[in-house]
Amino acid sequence: MTRRNRVDPWGDLHAVASRGLFTGNRGCLVDDQGAVVRHHRGRLWIVCVTEYRGWRHPLDAAGTWTPVFFLDEAVALAAGHRPCGLCRRDAYHSYRQAATGSVDGIPASALDAKLTTERLQRGRGIDRAADRLVWEAEISDLPIGAVIDARGVAKLVLDDRLLTFGFEGWHDPVRRPPRGRVRVITPRTSVAALRNGYQPVLHSSALHTMG
Repeated sequence: MTRRNRVDPWGDLHAVASRGLFTGNRGCLVDDQGAVVRHHRGRLWIVCVTEYRGWRHPLDAAGTWTPVFFLDEAVALAAGHRPCGLCRRDAYHSYRQAATGSVDGIPASALDAKLTTERLQRGRGIDRAADRLVWEAEISDLPIGAVIDARGVAKLVLDDRLLTFGFEGWHDPVRRPPRGRVRVITPRTSVAALRNGYQPVLHSSALHTMG
């Protein structure tokens, strides 16, 4: 059975076969029977590697965090997650520093609180697309790795083009407009990190369109 644990750029959960490059955590999402009953629990939304020190974690156990999966790090950042400080320690420190433009960065608790205010409004239920916060920016100012909402379609900003999101990969490249206001899905903090040099791990489908 395909579990409902694949995340799209808006942060919503889907039951699809393609797992992606990364896993992550946003608290316990299941009930005692292992069914997904909530969108998230708590402020700690992280992006993790799929293998670390041989550790194994249940996919649908009650009372512990529920693994979710992302195509790549651009999707995870768009959904409101940030690198894990344990299994991705170097990426975590790089992100913290880039998010503020400071060598010292900010404490993890402050970072998580900041991302929380940027990704969701208050709401109830499992599905939160209607409550997802987006913001506007000039497209020429957006860094590689940011994801925008193009009339309900998530598109990745990559050099001089835009790529459409799919659970199996980025596809249908089109030329990036030289100017214009767009709706941005990726939270402001993560866009700042990307602009200040944080390098997200992208799916090979995106890399094949470069150059």
